[in-house]
Amino acid sequence: MLGTEMNAPAPKQAAVSRGLPADALGLGLRLPHYPYLFEHWPEFGYFEVISENFMGDAEPPARHLARIRERYSVVMHGVGLNLLSHEPLSDAYLDALCRLADKLDAPFVSDHLCWTGSHGYNHHDLLPVPYVPELIELAAERAHYVQQRLGRPFGLENLSSYVSFSESSMSEWEFYTRVVQEAGCHYMLDINNIYVSSQNHGFDAHSYLRAIDYARVLQVHLAGHSREPDGTIVDTHDRPVCDEVWQLYAAAWKLGGPFPTLLEWDSAIPAMPVALAELARASTVRG
Repeated sequence: MLGTEMNAPAPKQAAVSRGLPADALGLGLRLPHYPYLFEHWPEFGYFEVISENFMGDAEPPARHLARIRERYSVVMHGVGLNLLSHEPLSDAYLDALCRLADKLDAPFVSDHLCWTGSHGYNHHDLLPVPYVPELIELAAERAHYVQQRLGRPFGLENLSSYVSFSESSMSEWEFYTRVVQEAGCHYMLDINNIYVSSQNHGFDAHSYLRAIDYARVLQVHLAGHSREPDGTIVDTHDRPVCDEVWQLYAAAWKLGGPFPTLLEWDSAIPAMPVALAELARASTVRG
C-alpha cells in the first residue's frame, strides 16, 4: 500500500501557487482559433493544450505555442498516459511530457482515469474499467509516480461512459475519490462528463458532486454533448453547454468554488468570439 505521507490533505487550490488564479476562465487551444488569436490577443485567463499535440519535434506547433505562452498561462491535458493499462507506464512518454511541462512552466498537468491501449495497440479512445477496490492501488501508485516525475500538480479526469461492468462494487465517485486520496494527486473534474454518465447510467449527479474533495480540484471542464437516437448521450464537445450542465456547475461552485474553469469545444468549432462568449457565461452562472 502507499505511504501515509501521500494521504496528507492537499493545500487549497494547489494551482494558485503556480500562478493560475483560483477563479480563472480558460479555453481549450484549437487550431481554427489561431488566426483570430494572433490578430486580437483577447484578454482572458489561460489556455489548455492537448499534451500529445505538442510533445513531438515539429517546429510550427512549438513556434505557435511559444508565442501563446508569452501572453497566457498554459495548462496541459493528456489523452495518452494509459494509466490503467496492465502494462508499465511508458518512460519515453513521461520524459516527453515532463519536457513539455517544464518548457511551458505548466501550472498543472492532467490526464484521464482510464486505459487507452494494450499489447502494443493504441485504441485512440478513453476506455473505462470496473470500479473495484483491487484497481485503486494500481491507479494510485501510478498517479503518484506521475506527479513525482512531473514535479507539479497532476490531476485525473473522470470519464464520460457508455457501458457499465457487472464486476463494479463501488460507485464511480467512490472509486475516483479513493484513487485521488491514496495517490495524493488531484481531480480534473469534468462536469459535463458527470452529467453524461449520470444520464446514461441513471445515477444522481448531485451525489457525485457532494463526494468530491474540492480542496483537490485543479480545474473543472465544461463542454457540450449530443444525444443519439436510442437516447444515449455522447460527449461530443461540438455545441454549447446545456442548461443542465450549467446548473451542475453552479452547484459545484457553491459546494467548493472557486476553481479554474475551462471550456472544451473540439468539433464544429465556432469562431473564437463565440467560444469566449460561451465561456463567459460561467461568471454569470456562478454569481
